[in-house]
Parts: sequence; structure tokens; C-alpha cells
Amino acid sequence: MSHAPIHIVGGGLAGSEAAWQVASQGVPVVLHEMRPVRGTDAHKTDGLAELVCSNSFRSDDAATNAVGLLHEEMRRAGSLVMQAGDRHKLPAGGALAVDRDAFSAEITARLEAHPLITIAREEIAGLPPGDWDNVIIATGPLTSPALSAAIQEVTGEGELAFFDAIAPIVHIDSIDETVTWRQSRYDKPGPGGTGADYINCPMYKAEYDAFLDAVLTGEKTSFKEWEASTPYFDGCLPIEVMAERGRDTLRFGPMKPVGLSNPHRPGERLHAVVQLRQDNALGTLWNMVGFQTKLKHAEQVRIFRMIPGLAQAEFARLGGLHRNTFLNSPKLLDTSLRLKASPRLRFAGQITGCEGYVESASIGLLAGRAAAADRLGQAWTPPPPTTAFGALLGHITGGHIAAEGETGSPRSFQPMNINFGLFPPLDAPSHDVDGKRIKGKDRGVARKKLLSARALQDIDRWLAGNMRAAAE
Repeated sequence: MSHAPIHIVGGGLAGSEAAWQVASQGVPVVLHEMRPVRGTDAHKTDGLAELVCSNSFRSDDAATNAVGLLHEEMRRAGSLVMQAGDRHKLPAGGALAVDRDAFSAEITARLEAHPLITIAREEIAGLPPGDWDNVIIATGPLTSPALSAAIQEVTGEGELAFFDAIAPIVHIDSIDETVTWRQSRYDKPGPGGTGADYINCPMYKAEYDAFLDAVLTGEKTSFKEWEASTPYFDGCLPIEVMAERGRDTLRFGPMKPVGLSNPHRPGERLHAVVQLRQDNALGTLWNMVGFQTKLKHAEQVRIFRMIPGLAQAEFARLGGLHRNTFLNSPKLLDTSLRLKASPRLRFAGQITGCEGYVESASIGLLAGRAAAADRLGQAWTPPPPTTAFGALLGHITGGHIAAEGETGSPRSFQPMNINFGLFPPLDAPSHDVDGKRIKGKDRGVARKKLLSARALQDIDRWLAGNMRAAAE
């Protein structure tokens, strides 16, 4: 049986993986890559799946690290990115680092050699032509201005962001509840709230002054040359920029203590408060409100652990600001990554709101499989939320909670790396994967091992179910 091709726009990690997955299902693909016809400010070559920043895919530990678990799920799903990464790996301890040139060269060669894949070196300057009925847009953080404008037109002017203003996110079980308390300002419940919707970290004058000095003197990252002209959002200034404007700016801004009282120290007047707001529907992740920053990551960990209640904080994501292009995906995309307003268009990779090489490639993998199923007339079921695939997809398409008064705007929804905070939690485990009773100090590692074991069982069942559906 012959099929009309699926068109994929963008030959980065997500687009390359999507093309491989579609072709592996017996469906023809046209992969459109604008380099070298039109270059970008970040890419140096015209190779497919070029690694523009680090050459590391991060931890390869599938037992206790969420990104290592994602590696393993991708391997089991026949990922081209993981095949090339494993073939060209370099010594890097527990991480998977690759020879970036050999990695890109292999992916380019294998896609060029596949009989069902055509590579078109051209820019898609606007929305793909209307007679392309099955399209994956995987154009990444440097989507061309013409395509960005076209996406804005079909989705709405406010539904595409061009700059990340990222606040750190903390795992709930690392917050000291003997120091913090839950309360909304003036006990207002707000939409869907209870009046105790924020976790509050108290600061008195000496603590605030020490924290402010650390913020002012901490090492910051600088903008890349191609980011420097991108302005800050008015409401998303970095905390260090606010701090430079005066010693009271932060405590009259995101750290204002009004409408709050510390039940652990009744009667004492608060000097400042750091608030954390629930970030995902599971309640496992909480973001530090208004704490977008250009502090270096190690500095963020050091300085933010000075905040009362966060001395042992474990971060699912650290703060940052950088040039990006990403959709307000929880509002715009369905669970198979189709644009609700125009279902012929499917999105993949960083433009959907994920961070990291393997995260982008994994969303490309899912988009490719979903698009192929559509073309073949097969039902496609998203992977279970207990898997790394499903947890990341859930964040992109519905796991995020908008801030009070918002409807999931790009300033509220932010890209995320895979982490165990995105997975449905387990009941407090008493025994590890080997059946041994867990001691208190081992509980965190044991929980991760159990989450990973559950994920791999569930991904195997999901993959087997997809194979049966394809056979039928």
C-alpha cells in the first residue's frame, strides 16, 4: 500500500527522530531542513541533529535518574538518537557524552540512506501548504521569524513565547515544613484555592540582608550574542536586576510579606517572604514565585538554600533566562501533540515546552509514532503517565497549573527537563526493588528505583500494545 508522505519541518534532534520513527512504520517522510539555505545564529554546520551546546546527554543511570530512565525507554522504542549516541559515546563517568561531529554525521547518513525518507534543503517560510495533511513542526528554539509569525497567526498572538523567564522548581519532599507554612495572602482562596495555596518561607531582617548580599555578589551567566537583543518581559525581571535597584526592591516586589503571618513565630513582624506555588497537578513540584535569574546554577543552589525552609532543597529545575521559542502547549496541543485549532499540524521538540537533548528527541519520537498511526488509520494511545515518556508528555499537554488569574499563558507555562517530580508518586514504600526493608536514609534512592522499575514495566507493555495494534 502506498501512502502520502508525512512532512516534518526541522532537522534537529526532534525532527530527525520523528522522521526515523515514521519511516520505521513504513510511511514515507519528507524532512525539510532550512540549513544551509538559511543559517541560524547557533548552528555551525548543515548536519542533521547538530548538538549546538553541550555534547552530553546527561546521566545514563536508568535505575535512579529520570533522564537515564528516559534514555532506556528511548532505546527500547528503537530511537535513532540513542543508537547514534551509544555508538559514538565518549568517556564521561556516569553520563552519556558523544562525539558531536560523528553523532550528527551518522544520523545524517542514516536518514539520507533510508528509502522512505526524502530530505529537502529549503526554508518553510510560513505555515506548511494546506495540501500537507499530516505535518510535524520541530523547528526548535530558533524557529525562523516567518514561521514564528505564521504560528502566532493561527494560535493567537499571545500563545508563542520568545524568551524563557524560568523560576526554580523545588521537590515538595525537600522543603522543611517545620519552618514553612501554607497560606495565601490575606487568606484569599482564589479560583480553585483554599486560602492556603502557597508555601511560605519566612525572612527576618538579618536573614534578608545576608540573602540580598549573596544575590548581588553571586556569579551570573551572560547572554549569548544572539540573545542579547531579546528584551525581558516587564513582569519577569531577574531577581538580581531587581536587587540592584535598591535593597528594598525585592521585599516590595516578589518577596513582599503583606497579608501573611508566621504561625511558628506569632506576633513577630516579617521582613520578607519567599513564596512557592504548586507547579504540577500531582503536587510534587513547587516553583519559587518571581525568582527568574541569571545566577549560575551552582550559585543558585548555594544562595537559595540560605532561604529558611529550603536548607535541604532539591531542585527539579534551576532558574534562567534565555532566548527560546515555545508554545503555550497545555492550552494549544492535544495528547497526541496536534494543534487543536488545526489538527493537521503536530509539534515536537523544544517548541512544545521541553528542555534538553533527549527530552526533545523523545517528544519527536512520540510525535512521529502518533503521526504514522494517523496515516495508517490506527488508534494511538499516549504512553502511561508512570513512564518517562508519559510524564514528559503530561507536563507538555496538561500537567502544568496556571497561576491565579492566568489561563496558562507562556509566562506561566515554562519548559522542563524530565525529572521524577513529573511522575505519579508512589505510596510511601517499605521495601525496595529487591524486597529489602528500606531504612530512612535510603528512602530517596529506593523511591527512585521503584519509580524506574514501574516505568520500565509499563513502557514495555505500552510498546507491546503498539506493536499488536500495528500488526492488526
